[in-house]
Amino acid sequence: MISSIVLTTGLLLILIGFWGMLMHRNILRIIIGFSLMSTGTHIVTVAIGYVKNGTAPIIDRVLNMSEAPSRAVDPIPSALVVTAIVIGMAVTAIMLAYTIRLYDSKKTLSIDAFTESKW
Repeated sequence: MISSIVLTTGLLLILIGFWGMLMHRNILRIIIGFSLMSTGTHIVTVAIGYVKNGTAPIIDRVLNMSEAPSRAVDPIPSALVVTAIVIGMAVTAIMLAYTIRLYDSKKTLSIDAFTESKW
């Protein structure tokens, strides 16, 4: 039950972020949409690795070898999400730095003011 709620929440965040990136013309709103999409992706990845009544994947008295495949939580999705969060923060910081430079040059954050910058 919880896994499906978390999975649905993550998918909704991905859709809201994608909609925000496509529909808004303000650079800051596009960055916020990107961040929402990234957060939704992280939530979905963690929800996929979730095991109901699971335990840490450490073979000992609590978790023996025979029940490990059904009760052990896979640590790989969580590790990937932690790495993705750090990379996402760096990418967001770079996008915000470019946004400051663009605002200094045109005094606006509208995408329409930067059409002559295209190839």
